[in-house]
Amino acid sequence: QVQLVESGGGLVQPGGSLRLSCAASGSIFSISAMGWYRQAPGKERELVARITVGGSTNYGDSVKGRFTISRHNARNTVYLQMNSLKPEDTAVYYCNKDPPYYRGNFAYWGQGTQVTVSS
Repeated sequence: QVQLVESGGGLVQPGGSLRLSCAASGSIFSISAMGWYRQAPGKERELVARITVGGSTNYGDSVKGRFTISRHNARNTVYLQMNSLKPEDTAVYYCNKDPPYYRGNFAYWGQGTQVTVSS
């Protein structure tokens, strides 16, 4: 049974930093590229960072140079270090495979972790 548990979100001032963690159980982690996604109110969920099993990374233009994705394969954990945060980074952040894991016909998502950037 696959489970994804995100943590580390919170309220931070503009320019601040947060480190998100995602614990993945089940068979998906060790063989999959993993990604951090975010969904802001009224917007579609978007992929902001991606990391392959071998550690190659890609970032969305809006976070490039500020966010760093990493993974610890032995711990089945993926991280997102977020620096120089901006109000527009406010969203619920999720981790998942890239492309997302499906249960039947529906993409499975964890509960996510809320990031709020505000003064």
